[in-house]
Amino acid sequence: MAKMVIHGGKRLSGSVTIGGAKNSTVAIIPAAILSDTPVILDSVPQIKDVYNLMDMLADMGVKSSFHEHILKIDPTKIKLVPLPHGKVTSLRASYYFMGSLLGRFGKAVVGFPGGDDIGPRPIDQHIKGFKALGAQVTEYDNSIVIEAPQEGLHGARIFLDMVSVGATINIILAAVRAEGTTIIENAAKEPEIIDLATFLNNMGAKIRGVGTQTIRIIGVPHLKSTNSHIIIPDRIEAGTYLSLAGAVGDGILIKNIIAEHLDAFLAKLQEMGVNLDVREDSIFVYPNNQLTGVKVKTSPYPGFATDLQQPLTPLMLLADRQSIIVDTIYPKRTRHIPELIKMGAAIRVIDGHIEVKPTTKLVGTEVTAEEIRGGASLMIAALMAEGTTVINQAENIMRGYDCIIDKLQSLKADVSYSGKESF
Repeated sequence: MAKMVIHGGKRLSGSVTIGGAKNSTVAIIPAAILSDTPVILDSVPQIKDVYNLMDMLADMGVKSSFHEHILKIDPTKIKLVPLPHGKVTSLRASYYFMGSLLGRFGKAVVGFPGGDDIGPRPIDQHIKGFKALGAQVTEYDNSIVIEAPQEGLHGARIFLDMVSVGATINIILAAVRAEGTTIIENAAKEPEIIDLATFLNNMGAKIRGVGTQTIRIIGVPHLKSTNSHIIIPDRIEAGTYLSLAGAVGDGILIKNIIAEHLDAFLAKLQEMGVNLDVREDSIFVYPNNQLTGVKVKTSPYPGFATDLQQPLTPLMLLADRQSIIVDTIYPKRTRHIPELIKMGAAIRVIDGHIEVKPTTKLVGTEVTAEEIRGGASLMIAALMAEGTTVINQAENIMRGYDCIIDKLQSLKADVSYSGKESF
């Protein structure tokens, strides 16, 4: 079990560069197996999830190499194999292999997906999409078996009952090489979906309407990669460092940001009184004086991202009045709350609302990061706290944050990490 040790109570300063988007990367890596030629991805974040996906590619006979944020994938000798339950449960985004294997081979056998335990995340909309394309879906031995008919998948009009990033991506992956036209209505609009479509379109796919609620896909028989694809900056990593800079910064410049992807989050920071200088591709966060409490309600993009409610929580402790968080997407995303309380945070969950009250002092102690964004919340709180904090299960933080120890140390944070990963 990995540990992150933070000696807090110090003001931080300097600059940090945001890496490529985790949520783009974990979709584009499975998408790469749809290519008939080798693929090169640039600005890939150095996170645990990338290495886990590379292991799964190796199981399929796909060679890959990762060096200095360049990931090379050669799917030319791929073979269809079942993806075992054990590996899939360790990484929820591996369920994107359902769509890409179905699109490539007309069949996928994938264990039930896992990932962070932040409440139910059903895949019924994914299955609905696959069935609409003509696939048969059955459950067998803790796995999902998805098979196209003998004549292959066919285009269809699919209306998602709820906005789902995962279902939108999986249907795109399955439909991109299907016969005919597929229309996804009530589609998710996240920037990472636009990034995936850009990657596929550059290989010859015909995907239109990404970023709107209606996506149109005209199937093509082959996809071929000719240029490297640069992953967009990670808006969740950026939001985490913005929150950190507001809480413990003495002037921090955050580089490689697409500010438009953070409109809802930046508006809430400014409402709190955080002093920002939003530039073309960077944001400078000035040292803060008094902050004020706000109400945050998460919603699908372009609303306030559920992944940013936890990193924002420690900053709310510095406000002059109570803040409230309502997570409409994952209401049970509260496992970090008892850990923050151990550190002295005045915070509680009442009727699905998180109430964050002004807290004058946090004290370092031993806590546990049970998932990625909750771990980021504890990390920021530890930087604010007096004394030493030990964060157990810190490997969860590594799943979502590129080179985080190096980046924190470059801001003059007193932080160390002990675990199997060298990154």
